[in-house]
Amino acid sequence: MKNLKLTFCSGAGTVTGSNFLLESDDYKLLIDCGLLQTTKIADEENWEPFMYDSRLIQSLLVTHAHTDHIGRIPKLFHEGFEGKIYSTEPTKDLAEVMLNDTAKILSHKDKKYELDIIYGNKNLQKVFDRWETVDYQKSIDLGKGFKIVFKEAGHILGSAIIEISFNNRKIIFTGDLGNSPSPLLPDTDLITDADYLIMESVYGDQNHESKDQRRKKLEQVIEDNFKANGTLIIPTFSLERSQELLFELNYLMENNKIPVMPIFFDSPLAIHLTEIFRKHQRYFNNTAKTLIGSGDDIFDFPGLQTTLNTKESKEIFQVQAPKVIIAGSGMSTGGRILHHEKHYLSDPNNTILLIGYQSLGTLGRLIEDGAKKISIFKEEILVRAKVFKIRGYSGHKDSDNLLNFVEKTTDQIKKVFVVMGEPKAELFLVQRIRDYLGVNAFVPKDGEMVELEV
Repeated sequence: MKNLKLTFCSGAGTVTGSNFLLESDDYKLLIDCGLLQTTKIADEENWEPFMYDSRLIQSLLVTHAHTDHIGRIPKLFHEGFEGKIYSTEPTKDLAEVMLNDTAKILSHKDKKYELDIIYGNKNLQKVFDRWETVDYQKSIDLGKGFKIVFKEAGHILGSAIIEISFNNRKIIFTGDLGNSPSPLLPDTDLITDADYLIMESVYGDQNHESKDQRRKKLEQVIEDNFKANGTLIIPTFSLERSQELLFELNYLMENNKIPVMPIFFDSPLAIHLTEIFRKHQRYFNNTAKTLIGSGDDIFDFPGLQTTLNTKESKEIFQVQAPKVIIAGSGMSTGGRILHHEKHYLSDPNNTILLIGYQSLGTLGRLIEDGAKKISIFKEEILVRAKVFKIRGYSGHKDSDNLLNFVEKTTDQIKKVFVVMGEPKAELFLVQRIRDYLGVNAFVPKDGEMVELEV
């Protein structure tokens, strides 16, 4: 076969479920194997058979440790995968915590899908026994003509753009691209020589505030909440957003930009993940390393209280306002944030601050779109609290920066495939790439297979 086949197994036309198959005549490799997620941690379609025979896949390349990129890896093994997994070292360490957390939730679900076996300890052990780590910028020869290099994506700790070389052609899978410059991470590596680009588009049709604006907005929201003697609740993603938020609050508190008050870090998963961040500080950017070198604990500050167990979490309700509560999940699809939203959203003195992407169909999206009534634990809750959104804390590049990313490789690029976004965002970005850069860009359909000339 002269050409490679690329199949968009899932992750096309949707923000979650990253899973792409690249194959030659005698080698099949996957890029990511994530869960499809809308209103819950996992949609029913996750348990349908894969589009491919898992037993025939030789390698799985993982861009980063978010659940929508790794959550179906145990299912892949359950269906017979015996190949190797490749990722950066932080991604493997973070994935172990993330998958064990997913297992706690899913292993108790409907037995007809054998989720207790798929996410059981024995199968998870298989996953990590076959998982190898690679350094950024190091070329790995997979055999059969395939070579791979992991490059800095700047999205979360350990996140990677994956460069696959075959027959002097370079196929680039971006994974999720970071909103550089990040408070903690190095900037996204430039790609200048891609032949084919498979790229995310979460914010393909929107732009963020500047970094200075986002910090000022955060400071203002906290000060306003303090003056109103209210409770500020911040739904956050446990991985990366929580750690970046702690970093920002550390700066604001230590520079006397905000008043000292109780700030509760109410997410056991995020607390455990933060310890992995401490372990892998060599992957931080130079600014963060310098702060750490000066003796600053960048994830701790006056007023911060971590609440690991349920009893500690419930006791937050007894603490007088003003106070701040940081809890998961980031889209209000589960976790402790639901209890806080149920308790605090009806009071107009309180505030909810949205700092991450809110997918269609999620409770977070309903709140963002201005719903006056929502349902939590089958109880109707009036939304009287103030609702604020700061886009600048997103971990994804915005529309302009996605366009700039493509522009760096226009001299060589043959085709851009835009995925991992809502249809509106994908189509908008494709049109911008065509109009501004004159590049052949395309929105594939879920399940579609294309041939790449190599």
